[in-house]
Amino acid sequence: MQNIDPRKKPQYPIEAVDNALRLLQLLRDGGKLRLKDAATELGVAPSTAHRLLAMLVYRGFAVQDEFKNYVPGEAIGVGPARLGWTRLLRQLSQPHMELLSGRLNETVNLMVRVGTKVRFLSTSEGSNALRVGDRQGSVMPAHKASGGKAILAELDPAMVHKLFSSNSAEIGGDYISEQAYPAFQRELDAVRRNGFAANFEGTEEGISALGMSLHNGRGEVIGALSVATPLARFRPLFDAGLVQAIAETRRQLEVDIAANPADGE
Repeated sequence: MQNIDPRKKPQYPIEAVDNALRLLQLLRDGGKLRLKDAATELGVAPSTAHRLLAMLVYRGFAVQDEFKNYVPGEAIGVGPARLGWTRLLRQLSQPHMELLSGRLNETVNLMVRVGTKVRFLSTSEGSNALRVGDRQGSVMPAHKASGGKAILAELDPAMVHKLFSSNSAEIGGDYISEQAYPAFQRELDAVRRNGFAANFEGTEEGISALGMSLHNGRGEVIGALSVATPLARFRPLFDAGLVQAIAETRRQLEVDIAANPADGE
């Protein structure tokens, strides 16, 4: 019997890409991977396997546990966003993000919410030697990221409660217990009053961020902008007018979004 495999190997395979994808499969199916085993599976030197795994960590597809094993990261188990308008949103946002990043000399991010997560669509990095790097493609818990909290604060409170008490939230590691939820609700209430959300090392050690929601022409929340900075620079930046700078960028960007609907309105 002839064995027909619809997945034909490309005529000109790119070995490094293939090796990275094989590591993703090993992480997905095995749940844990040692550097030595990764090198053996690929038939490459440990230094080569280490470089490949470092890129997966950088893009959120892997993390290292306390024993230096590689385990699946946030990005490996999420499905497609299925938001057809995100490409236009990125195009509209990028010039505004670059201007804000240049003005503040800090990193600016654009994100959207998908379920209990936020997905970083685009990044404009500052030029400081010590700066927050590119987060494009990263996936983070919405209830911990500043932009995610800014988005959640504008949603129906009952829906948010249901979202973070669901089985899918528990599976995804985003479950908020009934005991902890009142404190989270108070935080969202404060975000609504203030008009912005802050994150002090909630997603990454040594990093703080301030986020504001983005709206379409009907006033509906469709995403968020955030400015991320090393923790030590956050307070001086805040005192120098960070909130006002993001708010002005948001105002200008929302004019463009309303004129070029990014959500199919």
